[in-house]
Amino acid sequence: MSFNSKNPFLNNKSFSSAVSRKDEVHNATLIDYKQEMTLAGTINKSIILFLLLTASAMVIWWMAFNGLNPIVPAIGGAVVGLVLVLISAFKPQYSPYLAPGYALFEGLFIGGISAIFETIYPGIVIQAVGATFVTFMICLGLYKYKIVKVTEQFKSVVVAATLAIATYYLISWLFSMFTSFVPVHYGNSMMSIGISVFVIVIAALNLFLDFDRIEKGADQKMPKYMEWYGAMGLMITLVWLYIEFLRLLSKLSSKN
Repeated sequence: MSFNSKNPFLNNKSFSSAVSRKDEVHNATLIDYKQEMTLAGTINKSIILFLLLTASAMVIWWMAFNGLNPIVPAIGGAVVGLVLVLISAFKPQYSPYLAPGYALFEGLFIGGISAIFETIYPGIVIQAVGATFVTFMICLGLYKYKIVKVTEQFKSVVVAATLAIATYYLISWLFSMFTSFVPVHYGNSMMSIGISVFVIVIAALNLFLDFDRIEKGADQKMPKYMEWYGAMGLMITLVWLYIEFLRLLSKLSSKN
């Protein structure tokens, strides 16, 4: 059975590349339970990454409001964070080292971008943080109590929609870089706001896929390092969701 996720960290290929502890037990290999991926362990790793990202973002936030140009750390953090993501996607066994690094550098990006938005639209950051947190808790509750079930059809629709969004963003960026083309999701038109709402919905639906993949990884008794891998993937989705909330709220604020 395939458990796909748009998130490059939580796709079937990445998880299947790790050796399942159940397979090792079947082959009569002695396994210490402390070496297995668990839900509790993944939650703990997620909290650690969140705290690292928040600390890093707060440092840049403070520096930005004390004269530092936040563009430089934001771009630098985004580039290094992307590199760490790509390395971990192919080498998940290095996640215990790469995941904390990703959180720290992504914090630079989040802190810088947040400072820029806050300067233009005062109060927008706390709104985006609150919206992201509430969305996460709602999705977690819906998944935990099986109100929303992650079926194969559900996964296929979410993955297809997410890939479509990524393709649209990439093409729009390329056209805007080399032509005078202005993507429809720019500005504060009703069409642009509608696109932002749609993207936020898809990002939120990706959380269900992430929860499902992490749970399946624990059930399959994946190696311990997959806790960092799963936590890092979840952070990627939350960062995406937060950025999209910033974009939406900025569009709504600019209409006032």
